[in-house]
Amino acid sequence: MIIHRKEELIRLEQSLQGCGKCPLGPTRTNLVFGRGSETGKIMLIGEGPGEQEDLQGVPFVGKAGQLLDKILAAAELLEEECYICNIVKCRPPQNRVPAPEEVEACLPYLRLQFGAIRPWIVVLLGASAAKAIIDPKLAITKARGKWVKKGDYLFMPTFHPAALLRDPGKKAPVWQDFQEIKRVYEEMKATKGETE
Repeated sequence: MIIHRKEELIRLEQSLQGCGKCPLGPTRTNLVFGRGSETGKIMLIGEGPGEQEDLQGVPFVGKAGQLLDKILAAAELLEEECYICNIVKCRPPQNRVPAPEEVEACLPYLRLQFGAIRPWIVVLLGASAAKAIIDPKLAITKARGKWVKKGDYLFMPTFHPAALLRDPGKKAPVWQDFQEIKRVYEEMKATKGETE
């Protein structure tokens, strides 16, 4: 089962190498697919790759990614419990917000990642991710910290780590969000079991 999930993700990533469904493909240095555990029960979804991510082909490796890793470690959410990716898999020029048609082109791939991983909890990092997944009219300041249930899945919108670098005042609410994520995750582990 685990091998199947890993192979599924590898095949999907390979199939995207030549993707030209939107204008971002030809401008990228590397496709930025995902990192973490294919059996992770917590999926974290950001907006799109930045400069460091584009150069390395790995999501959340720049300053915002380093901060995210510190938040996860402080919340005692282990690497094998998490899978991290973005809405779009290619860097938007000058780190601009992905255009609606770019998001639309990439969403089917995100759904396939989601289907392979089957997380219990999805953390939506920032407005772009929350708008793409929950509601295009969503305001992140009002929505953050509030659970949204869709089918069997729980979604938690919160601020993107890059927003915390720009405005340290957002660190406390994000920390509250991650403590709540940890609390609910531990409850789910107790009721669903480690292997589901």
